[in-house]
Amino acid sequence: MATKKKIPRRYLLNLSDSKKKIQMENLSGHSVYPYVGIIQIRLRVETKKFPLSRLKASSPVFIYGFIIQPEVGDSKKKFCYIENRMHLCYSVMEYIRLEKRSKYHIYPEAEEENMKVSTLLEGLEYTCCQGSTEQEVTTVVYDSRKVEENSLFICIRGAVVDGHKFVPDVIEKGAKTLIVEEEVEAPSDVTVIKVADTRYAMAFISAAYFGHPAKELKTIGITGTKGKTTTTYMVKSILENAGYKVGLIGTIEAIIGDKHIPAHNTTPESYLVQEYFRKMADAGCDCVVMEVSSQGLMLHRTQGFVFDYGIFTNIEPDHIGPNEHKDFDDYLRCKSMLLRQCKVGIVNRDDEHFERIIEGHTCTLETYGFSPEADLRAENAHMVGGRGYLGISYQLKGLMEFPVEIDIPGKFSIYNSLTAIAICRHFNVSQENIIKALKVAKVKGRIEMIKVSDEFTLMIDYAHNAMALESLLTTLREYHPHRLVCMFGCGGNRAKSRRYEMGEVSGRLADLTIITSDNPRFEEPQDIINDIKIGISKTDGKYVEICDRKEAIAYAIHHGEPGDIIVLAGKGHEDYQEIKGKKYPMDERVLIEEILREDKERAEK
Repeated sequence: MATKKKIPRRYLLNLSDSKKKIQMENLSGHSVYPYVGIIQIRLRVETKKFPLSRLKASSPVFIYGFIIQPEVGDSKKKFCYIENRMHLCYSVMEYIRLEKRSKYHIYPEAEEENMKVSTLLEGLEYTCCQGSTEQEVTTVVYDSRKVEENSLFICIRGAVVDGHKFVPDVIEKGAKTLIVEEEVEAPSDVTVIKVADTRYAMAFISAAYFGHPAKELKTIGITGTKGKTTTTYMVKSILENAGYKVGLIGTIEAIIGDKHIPAHNTTPESYLVQEYFRKMADAGCDCVVMEVSSQGLMLHRTQGFVFDYGIFTNIEPDHIGPNEHKDFDDYLRCKSMLLRQCKVGIVNRDDEHFERIIEGHTCTLETYGFSPEADLRAENAHMVGGRGYLGISYQLKGLMEFPVEIDIPGKFSIYNSLTAIAICRHFNVSQENIIKALKVAKVKGRIEMIKVSDEFTLMIDYAHNAMALESLLTTLREYHPHRLVCMFGCGGNRAKSRRYEMGEVSGRLADLTIITSDNPRFEEPQDIINDIKIGISKTDGKYVEICDRKEAIAYAIHHGEPGDIIVLAGKGHEDYQEIKGKKYPMDERVLIEEILREDKERAEK
């Protein structure tokens, strides 16, 4: 896909090795260069700014102005793409190793004019308050700090910051087009476009800006109160096992090829969603599976395209409060928007709110669950387990029929796997591939079992509120452990009620609670522990308090008894501890390894 960026007319292309160097300026038509071995391709572009972008040798690469490919029939065919595709690069290097002589054809692409505002606004209702929609745009920006000459700036009204207040600043930096919700003052040479909702507009503008990449992918969106993260990884595992290349956008990270990008929101801003889609499409992904939060739907982050498949796992009261949803009805309304933004909707038939969830849907509807009315059903479910292992199995009935076993405990794991199967069925994945992939599917920090002993089971889970902790501990109780041991702490600078509630849940459901530190932030860890103890005091539950988290984990391991299930709750996938405004490295998996190594060293002395 060509970028919507004007390519400068002056550039220098070098194809070189130790023996020869070829230089050409003002390339036109095409040229052919024979070469053996390693080719170094360097593109220099004269521009006012000189950002540097480097590529991995394994990266699919599209170099501005050129498509570089071997002669037809060469099995080593590669395409090229600059990672920071919306900025001109001062220097880019890519190394391509060839086993035999090959000809590389260098085709300058047609020089593209900057995108016009009218092109970006296709499909939107708007009013041009001043200027012209024929105005040309170099970049689309919603962060005032990233504005360049001839940028289009979208004024986003956030909970804390209102982009309209930065209009004078972005105009000074060179912005020539503004997308606004309210009247603003701007020089006559600045185009001002008024829309009803700038977030909604940004989704469509971003999709156009990146060349509508969703059309090049099969898109899968998963929403619901619980199960989104686990299900996205299950789907990714199954499809990859079947030979598909899958991108992922979720709570933990975004995955594009071998690149893992830490997530800040479950569903990123629409601009970032489209940018990820573009990178995935250019990297050769066949499809993308993403978590879709209620906030993401409410703030129109998934507008600008239609999901091929939209999944609704379940809904329970959550995310209700300031800067979230005013009540449960609003929460449900936002969640169910997904079924009006997808072609095929796949819904949990067992959810008590099923009829309300599907109300007003515009998609082809499919269902899953235990209900006899479900299109995909789980029957004869039973728990399985062994030394250091917990799982569940069932018989799949309906649209597909075969036995399923998952190395993740709990009834909710059945729902997650049914969701994954319901999606992957549309990709014609074989029964064998589904069974194999479900068996090995794991999600970091989601009932993640860590083998430390044959005598007891140890796991890490992200449960960091009372509802999640109660669900987890209730599930584990069903496996009838000798003891259920729960270690957790609570985050600082958060509602004290969460501490009381989690303390009460653990005191009621666990045989032993180990109270420790989580992310104290700007509070004293001991003060947080004292609040948790207030909740536990409402129960008869036994507890110990060990402020240092590593020492608390060591205590749990050293005091594990045969048949115990030990849960390290709260941190999950997080690999840091936040103290006094600073994040310190702390991964519970690393801590466990250190503890076991230290135990071994002491035993050998």
